[in-house]
Amino acid sequence: MEGPGSLVVPRSDNGPEWQSGWHASTVVLAVHKAVPTLLTLLLAACASAPQPAPASDARSSPALPSVPPAPRTEAGVPPPLPGELSTPADVKRLDFRGGEPQVPIRLMEGRPEVIFSPRTRMRLRFGGPDDKVLEAPAGSVWKVRVSQGEPAVLSVRIQLGEFRFSDKAGLAEEQQEWQARGLSTRTQVVGALYGIAGKVIDNRRYLLLVDEELSPQAAAARQAELLRQSGARTTLFEEVQTPARGILEVRDAAGNVVGLAQDSLMAETKDDSGFDIRQVEYHVGYENHGFEDRSYRGALQLTVDRFGTLAVVNVVKLEDLLKGLVPSETYARAHMEALKAQAVTARGEVLAKVGTKHLADPYLLCSEQHCAVYRGRTGEAPSTTAAVEATRGEALFSKDGRLVDSVYSAVCGGHTENNEVVWGGPPDPSLRGQPDLLETSAGQPSPQDLESFLAATDLPAACRLSSLAQPNKFRWEKRFTAAQVNAFTESLGVGPVQAMTLSERGVSGRARVLTISGEKGATQIRGELNIRKLFGMLNSSMAVVEPTRDAEGRILAWVFRGGGWGHGVGMCQTGAIGRAEAGQRYRDILRHYYNGAEVAPIY
Repeated sequence: MEGPGSLVVPRSDNGPEWQSGWHASTVVLAVHKAVPTLLTLLLAACASAPQPAPASDARSSPALPSVPPAPRTEAGVPPPLPGELSTPADVKRLDFRGGEPQVPIRLMEGRPEVIFSPRTRMRLRFGGPDDKVLEAPAGSVWKVRVSQGEPAVLSVRIQLGEFRFSDKAGLAEEQQEWQARGLSTRTQVVGALYGIAGKVIDNRRYLLLVDEELSPQAAAARQAELLRQSGARTTLFEEVQTPARGILEVRDAAGNVVGLAQDSLMAETKDDSGFDIRQVEYHVGYENHGFEDRSYRGALQLTVDRFGTLAVVNVVKLEDLLKGLVPSETYARAHMEALKAQAVTARGEVLAKVGTKHLADPYLLCSEQHCAVYRGRTGEAPSTTAAVEATRGEALFSKDGRLVDSVYSAVCGGHTENNEVVWGGPPDPSLRGQPDLLETSAGQPSPQDLESFLAATDLPAACRLSSLAQPNKFRWEKRFTAAQVNAFTESLGVGPVQAMTLSERGVSGRARVLTISGEKGATQIRGELNIRKLFGMLNSSMAVVEPTRDAEGRILAWVFRGGGWGHGVGMCQTGAIGRAEAGQRYRDILRHYYNGAEVAPIY
């Protein structure tokens, strides 16, 4: 008997094959109340009209008897898993089946449709209680679009801060400060704790949230109010109250609708050969926003996103993900030992983000700068692929066997920074700032005298001596007119700016507090990233700032003079290239930047 939740019209040609364990010659329409994922399969061909539903259940009709043939499975393609497809909750943790993590990463979202082709024979799984499957040959062209899309209903709380799981004291102190201002707060734990090969991966974090639950629109207004009142630059924590829903239409190259699925479907290929996808959207929100045909390894999950439109998610092995990610993080022509160091740190960064990003979305990571720039097979390079393969399964671990949060930035400017200066929280023994000089000598300036350190353009810093160094990133100057600065700070309510001071500097000279005084008052911007964002993303906060004035003493402009490009914590990517060119091996490079941490395999 054919179960509930299917609409079938037979088809007999040399195209796709349905591997569902049945045949039919009459349309059958049935919907079951208890099945959350409705599966509807429609094959283009002649068919009789559906039979009327019984009076006892106006939403269902009797199932049609069928003759179940022996199921066929394409050689090399794993048999489909029984039951439902992945839910948003499922993708907040890694799947370690086969020993290597499978990572769901969003390629694009907010799209009305997607066109793709499998590189080898494809199995398209529709889910539902019977897990209907369509098989199709390599090179066949398919279009999936969303109809009847309904956006998710989200509730929002304002996020005041984020704390390492070990920093309970810092969390309590921050709570007390906000409560003293009359704000009721609550905490939320994100991330996960799990073990692999005797190693501990723990990326749990505490979030400090405003207790009040708001709509997205009301939250934006509340954020602006908190910024004016306290200079706090906040983020939003989102929760799904009602999931997005929609019908996914599957069409063949001729435009015929050959299947419908509720909310989500999965496309898989033999040996994870993957898919070619047309017009993948990239760099959303940036000046170089565009579309590009791209190729990806692994499987595709096509799902309704939070907007009620289509999200295309690549479910890919971690090593294959890194092959398409590492070239976007560094120069593919860099020294091989530097590329190996980058591969190890990138692997750790992916693992460290599990369950901490996109908590209201049906994927784990996105393929943009927010998470990790990833172009799939299209972005791969032979050199970086070799580096990934040479370090397969390796990550950095501290002396107590815990995964190091292997963060990195482009150019440290001659000195790396302590993690607590940039992100707050307790000091991380693996993320200690230190000089990044290939040679030391008496009389060398240090960040303790930042003016002199920034004026030293000939320091033997690894990120200056690298063959791929950019002098305008090692030392830089940025000038803003008084009008520009006043526009940047308008939302702070201090009026025309009269004075700015950078303070509370770390060991590299990076500042975590900017005090701004204006004609109407004064305020502080706290946080290295918040300072940089205020001015349209300064290269770094390793900087000094001073005004230029006219003959009457009126401020004409503000000039920042600084060093480095990025937050400066962990590995200096350009410095790693300089160290590799000086003869250091990747393990030595990583020990230097992560305070003695050791590389170890996890699979």
